[in-house]
Order: sequence, then structure tokens, then C-alpha cells
Amino acid sequence: MTEILLQRVGLALTMDDDSRELTECDIRLKGGVIAEIGAGLASAGEVIDARDCLVTPGLVNTHHHLYQTLTRAVPGGQDALLFGWLKTLYPIWARFGPDEMFTSAQVGLAELALSGCTMSSDHLYLYPNGARLDDTVAAAREVGLRFHPTRGAMSIGESDGGLPPDSLVEKEAAILEDMVRVVDAFHDASEGAMVRVGLAPCSPFSVSRELMRDTALLARDKAVMLHTHLAENDEDIAYSLEKFGCRPGQYAEDLGWTGADVWHAHCVKLDGEEIDLFARTRTGVAHCPCSNCRLGSGIAPVRAMRDAGVKVGLGVDGSASNDSGNLALEARQAMLLQRVARGADAMSAREALRIATRGGAEVLGRADCGQIAVGKRADLALWDMSGVEAAGSWDWAALLLAGPTRVHDLFVEGRAVVRGGAVVSFDLAAAVRRQNDLARRLMA
Repeated sequence: MTEILLQRVGLALTMDDDSRELTECDIRLKGGVIAEIGAGLASAGEVIDARDCLVTPGLVNTHHHLYQTLTRAVPGGQDALLFGWLKTLYPIWARFGPDEMFTSAQVGLAELALSGCTMSSDHLYLYPNGARLDDTVAAAREVGLRFHPTRGAMSIGESDGGLPPDSLVEKEAAILEDMVRVVDAFHDASEGAMVRVGLAPCSPFSVSRELMRDTALLARDKAVMLHTHLAENDEDIAYSLEKFGCRPGQYAEDLGWTGADVWHAHCVKLDGEEIDLFARTRTGVAHCPCSNCRLGSGIAPVRAMRDAGVKVGLGVDGSASNDSGNLALEARQAMLLQRVARGADAMSAREALRIATRGGAEVLGRADCGQIAVGKRADLALWDMSGVEAAGSWDWAALLLAGPTRVHDLFVEGRAVVRGGAVVSFDLAAAVRRQNDLARRLMA
């Protein structure tokens, strides 16, 4: 495998256990890992002059719906709350197939890569017209990002009192059968894995209590992680109280949906008892600030979660509710919202960046990623601090205050995905053309 030496790094934010910030250091990548950190290192491989660069661990995206990159800024959903937004988009998504899933995943992952992301989860919960989780796994392999796809599902359609149309729901026996198939086909539990699969019924309002419980049992049997949406907005809380007679946190705990192998998306409306429950059980949270703003869901209590010891990572969420996939901007938004809610000292730029890197890796159960340390995976983002966005910056570590928000170089497992601000791992321009052609067909 190619060896790369990052030489004379201007500043490296390690996100290690001691939160070290290293200046004028060398970082050698070999065999997919960080092989050496020091000064005056030598290498027989490529040498990159990084004196004008801030180097961080790759950012980690803990919640996404990659297929939604085909439905950005849909007029009928631009100003709707969550449930109305879903009702607008479900009929469009019902026309998707394998090509739409593959291409949207390619483009969405490339967009993430350009924002410094080296590892992303994906929550795919609808499978119309022959689409499969396999389509997104194939796309991730082309792009070269570390990928945590989750086999989502919806089983309660409109005719049974659910939100999604009947055409987008599946029989629960078939869902569980395909969950077994994709875990057996794609999940890699080894250190340094490029693909790990999770199980992820869409939400408490789109699947039965039985499927939630059965999925938790299956996940523990297969030793994979669990993921779903939880406590996203006031409608979500009202639904839980009416249908289940309890708040979402209690519902999750009753069905086996808490623990170190579980992470929930949004959690905007968790109360103090639920935050304590998540901290006690080591349950993770994927915080999606831009989507929460876009849909008017509210500001998640991230400061309270962090103070209580809850594992928190960031998610861009689907591009139909963001409508962007820039994880650096997501981290900035997370920082700003906590300041709006709690004051200017509520969250520093350094803490927000740590949530976006080490925090996300911890949520996804990846102790081998998320930090710059010898033996950890060679997933690194290089930010060029010599450009206009950082001009005049006194503190490069405060990246989220000043920028840049687009990465200069990105390495995953020691392999280049972005060089000089452009994706080099595959033909992105061709993928964008296909994406636009598919979007035009959907609009027709």
C-alpha cells in the first residue's frame, strides 16, 4: 500500500486522549494506518508539504439519507413541518429504483468528502422498484469513503394508520430476512473495516412495536448496531404519548433500544430523564442541526447531553431536509445553535470539531478512527489555511469560526479521495450529470 508523508504540518488537531495540538510535525501514513508522528521523518513514498495546512481527523457523519440528494429544494416541501414534508416527498421517492439509489449515494458521498468527511453512515429505509442496500454499498466503494449503511424499513402504511403510502412499506418477515442477508453479505467487524452494516427501522411511527423488538434481538445476535429516528419534534412526542402511552426514551428502553450499540437521530425533544437514561446506558445521539432548523423542529439539548456524558456525533441528515451535505458547515451550525440557546460560551469551536470527529467515531463504535494517533486509521483531512477564508485568522484550530469549509486533501485508509480540492477517486462530473438527468425525469 502507498506510503505518504505529511511534512511540516502547520497545525495538527489530534483529538487524542490528551487533545494535543501539534505544530511543525510530520505524519507518516502506511498500510492504512498512521504509522509515525514526529519531526524530521523520512519516507520512500509521496511527500506532501503541509506547512500551510491544518490537519484534522476526517469528519464523521452519523446520520444521512443519501437517496435524498435527488430531491433537494422540492417546492411542496420547502416550508413544511416534518410530517407534511414527508407526505410531499413520499410519492416522489416511490418512483426511485436502483439507478437513483446508486447515483444519489455517489454524489452525496462526494459532497461529504469535499467537506472533510471520511466516514459516513446512511439510513436507507425505502426500497422501491427493486432498489437494495447493495446499490449504496457499491457507490461507497467507488467513492472510497468508510461506510456504515443501515438497513432501514417501514412496515405501517396509510391504510394501517401510518404515515407512508402503502406502496413504500414492506412485510415485516421480508424485512427481517433481508436484514440477515445484508449483514451476512457486507458487514465487516474487523478493525479498519471499510463497511459495517447496522439495522434501522425508520421510526416509531412507521413500524410496529414487534418489528422494533425483533430487530433489536437480531442485531444483538449478529453483533451489529441499531439506529432509528427518535424525539425529533413536538409531533413525534405527541404521537408517542398517544400511541404508546409514554415518551420516546421510555419506548426505546422498553424495546431494547438503548445501549452502547444503539444511536438515535435528532433527539431534539429529549427531557432530563431521557438524557440521563442515554448517558447511563451509553446510547449515542446523531445531532442534525441544519435539518432541525430547516424543518423547524427546535434546538437539541446538546450542551446538556454532553455535560451528562451522552455520546454525541453530527449528521447532515438527508439533503431533502438540509438541503446540503457539508459536514463542516454542520459542525459550525451545531456550535452556533448551542450559543443561541445557552450563551456565547456554551460551545467552543474546538469542542464542536471534536464532536464532528472523535465524537462521531465513538457514536459509530469506531475506536480505530476519529483521532490522529499512531496505530489509528489513516483518515485525515487537510485544510489549506493560506486562502481567503482563513486570511487573518489568529487561531487555525478555530476552523469552524473562520473556515475554510472545503477540504484541500482527504485521505481514507491512506488513499486519496480528494486532492487539491477536487474528488479524484472517481468521475464526479459524470455522476453529477447522471444525477441531474434523473432529477429532471422525476420532475416531469
